[in-house]
Amino acid sequence: MIDANEINEILTTYKKYGWELRRVLLTAALKSNVGETFAGVSVADSDIDAAWFSRPPQTGPIAWEIRHLSIAPYALLEHLDETDAEFEATLRAVETRLRDAVAKKQSA
Repeated sequence: MIDANEINEILTTYKKYGWELRRVLLTAALKSNVGETFAGVSVADSDIDAAWFSRPPQTGPIAWEIRHLSIAPYALLEHLDETDAEFEATLRAVETRLRDAVAKKQSA
């Protein structure tokens, strides 16, 4: 399992490249170990450990990336309009894609 130091390295790297931590999904196990790492950010109980980052675009929709919080890096990127009525549904769909991909990797 990933630890707080490794998560802080991920957060530092994303921040270095202009990404802002927006939301976090945590399993109960990880939340009990690193929950305070995400102070000030929306943290939701989940069956997967992941962090949502965004960064402003030069033009067009905002880039949103969901990063699986594990030692082996894996992320999915979407360009989204935050005012779109389907914005939240799109985030949930990307989270499902991440779950499926991680499950596939773990079963391989």
